[in-house]
Amino acid sequence: MVVSLSITGLYTSLLALLFVGLAMNIIRLRLQFKTGIGDGGHQALAQAIRVHGNFAEFIPLALLMLGIYEVNGANPIALHLLGATLFIGRILHAIGLSKTTGLSKQRQIGMVSLFIVILILAVENIRLFIS
Repeated sequence: MVVSLSITGLYTSLLALLFVGLAMNIIRLRLQFKTGIGDGGHQALAQAIRVHGNFAEFIPLALLMLGIYEVNGANPIALHLLGATLFIGRILHAIGLSKTTGLSKQRQIGMVSLFIVILILAVENIRLFIS
C-alpha cells in the first residue's frame, strides 16, 4: 500500500516558509539591536521571539494530526479546509502579535482558528480510530 501525504505536504511546506520568515525576522532584529541572546530589553525583538515560539509550540502537533488524518483516508476538501485555516490563522496570529503584546483581532482569530483545527482533527482522528 502506498501512503500519500501530498495535502499535508503542501501545508507543511507553506508553514515551513512562514516559519523561516519568522526566524529571519528575529535575525534581522538581533542584528539591528546587536543582541545575540534573549531580547536585550527590546520590545520588538521580544515580540518576534514570541511569535516564532508560539508557532514552534503548536504547529508540529497540528501537522502531525493533519498527516494522521490524511493517512487514515480523510476527505481531501476537509484536509484543504483545515490546512488553509491553519496557515491563514498562523499568518494572522503573527501579524497580530507583531503589532502588540496585548489583545488584537488578528491574534485572537489566529489562536481560535488553531484551536478549532486541533480540536476538529482530534475528534476526527478518534472517530476514524473507533469506526
